[in-house]
Amino acid sequence: MNTHPFDIAIALRYEPPQRWHGRTSEAYWNMVSPFGGVTAGAMMQAMLDHPERRGTPLSFTLNFLAPIEAGEFVIDTELVRANRSSQHWAIRLSQQDKVLAQAIAICAARRETWGQVEATRPDVPPAGQCEVAPPRKAEGFLQRYEFRIVRGKPFAVNEDSLSQVWVADNPPRPLDFASLTALCDSFLPRIFLRRPDFVPIGTVSINIYFHAGEEALARQGAAPLLAVAQAQAFSDGHFDHHGHVWSTDGTLLATTQQLVWYKE
Repeated sequence: MNTHPFDIAIALRYEPPQRWHGRTSEAYWNMVSPFGGVTAGAMMQAMLDHPERRGTPLSFTLNFLAPIEAGEFVIDTELVRANRSSQHWAIRLSQQDKVLAQAIAICAARRETWGQVEATRPDVPPAGQCEVAPPRKAEGFLQRYEFRIVRGKPFAVNEDSLSQVWVADNPPRPLDFASLTALCDSFLPRIFLRRPDFVPIGTVSINIYFHAGEEALARQGAAPLLAVAQAQAFSDGHFDHHGHVWSTDGTLLATTQQLVWYKE
């Protein structure tokens, strides 16, 4: 059985007590550096694989400090604080002793409590009724995802930046926290939904809250996820977006926010 390209991209070698060695993947390359989602996925996987990790991810915040070059990298994971129900982690990715990305994450034991989801899943056609959008490039990370656009035409002057897209790993892969982390960065940059021209962009910061545990991810399997996002503002060379990721059965799996730099 062939190893999935994503699993190859986030494969890590453990150096006790808290260092991991990895290598960038051409399959997830994006312009001048790796796709940010695969970097986030590798950093998430390092924390998940740590022998001291307890519970499952609740939040993950990643700041990109500088471009990551092709080749080897190291990830350092530090358990900053732990109590009976939660853990706080610091995660840093480096090349040649220079920190290029740093994250903080929280893991916790999930308990049965009262709950309510106030967010509303949009009423959209199922993924099987939507056409697969052809990738804009013949290589790189866009080949690793299948997009079925419901709303939000790329590189067009839409009335707003709201997009509704069914997205799945290509080839299909069962969902887990590492791949969900990466998928939370698969949203098209919002500026490409408001203007027809390409401009250089780069994610500065990404924040993810995980609202579901391992059972919900297992139910989802390899089926497409509904990814919904919209910007709040474009100004001074930066824009944001707020996104929701829904399972096929209507479970809110994650919410995410990004801050993105762009150049005129």
